[in-house]
Amino acid sequence: MGGHAGGDVASSIAIGELAPLDGEAHGSDALEHLEQAIHRAHKRMHQRVDEDPELSGMGTTITALLRSGDRLALAHIGDSRAYVLSGDKFTQVTRDHTFVQWLIDQGRITPEEADVHPQRSVVMRVLGDVDADDEIDSSVREAKVGDRWLLCSDGLSGFVSDETLERTLSDAETPDDCADQLIQLALRAGGQDNITCIVADVVDASSAPGTTPQVVGAAAANRKRTSVAEGSPAAKAAALERAADQSPDDEDDDTHDERPRSRTLGATVAGIGILAVLVAAALFGYRWSQQQFFVGADAQDVAIYRGLSQDVGPVKLSRLYEKQDIPLDTLPSVWRDRVSSGIPADDLGHARQIVNTLLQRSTLCEAVEPTPAPTAAPTATPTPAPPTPAPTGAGTAAAAPTATPGVSPSGSAAATTPAPAPSAPFPTPIPTNSRGQVLPAGCSG
Repeated sequence: MGGHAGGDVASSIAIGELAPLDGEAHGSDALEHLEQAIHRAHKRMHQRVDEDPELSGMGTTITALLRSGDRLALAHIGDSRAYVLSGDKFTQVTRDHTFVQWLIDQGRITPEEADVHPQRSVVMRVLGDVDADDEIDSSVREAKVGDRWLLCSDGLSGFVSDETLERTLSDAETPDDCADQLIQLALRAGGQDNITCIVADVVDASSAPGTTPQVVGAAAANRKRTSVAEGSPAAKAAALERAADQSPDDEDDDTHDERPRSRTLGATVAGIGILAVLVAAALFGYRWSQQQFFVGADAQDVAIYRGLSQDVGPVKLSRLYEKQDIPLDTLPSVWRDRVSSGIPADDLGHARQIVNTLLQRSTLCEAVEPTPAPTAAPTATPTPAPPTPAPTGAGTAAAAPTATPGVSPSGSAAATTPAPAPSAPFPTPIPTNSRGQVLPAGCSG
């Protein structure tokens, strides 16, 4: 279970209990034996956490298929999946134990909405030391010759559509080719999660190849960790694989000395040829990866990267191409999470379209109303003074001319009132956002 402490330890413990089941000695009890092994793994996980509290919270999903004769026992918990292609009919056999699947079952969202739901990764049931329901879905099915089964984690089913899964299972010649093609499809779709993919064909017993149980993935890598105690189920499974890998040649050094020189030389030439092919494939893959683009995070800002968002071991498959002036903390949480995980783009133009979309979602584009321009105060107009009366004589009145604003001495009107002063010019307000920043180019409003 990615993101939780000790996910590889939980996976290793589960594999350690399941691997010894491989064989024919189950009969009608195959399903019961499968369920018992999973419950033992669950109990063992709790014991490990008691021994090492740092592993608290570890867990794993399980989708297991056990053949017994012409029957297949299936056990499932979590969000990994089992599919079967039977003739022309492609079916998802398991049901996801996730929050979004519960919402679908309740009729609250559609399957299409579940694909982009922000809580699509929330698992309701899981095996491990977590506060979740550990009830297992189990069933028995008929093993029909010609059927092709696919067991996978959500690192595949979350990035490759059911239609593409069906077409690939139908077209691929062998299970090996099919599994390789499916993993490549998930990587091209920008898969960020671990990808587990198992493809198995139901064939007639007379033509079935010999098989040896193998411990792979996180469970195999975990054999190098000291957190797996000697004598644990995981250690037993690892020992089982080592014993199966040993050949008679390993036990008799004389046999090595007696090998013909031509055989040794042929093996050396074949090894060099295989190495050359692998190197060429790696170079081709790297060159192809550098033609890809995605939108991701550079420190606290949005950026465009060239390459793939996932790395291969110590090899980094991406480099910074363009840094954008969009802080992550200005994006809604859903978009911030998508950027942190990496948003794949078809090409550079598509990547810039994604950046423009992020800019529209960013609070940098939230404009505030500009402050209105102040209105100029009106200019006061002088009030005319009243006329001054002339001195009174002996019963006669003499009208002395008085200088009255707006009236000439001769009595004719004169426009002497000054015009109001023009208002001072005020600049056009510049739109800003809620942070007081000028709206960036590309923002509407």
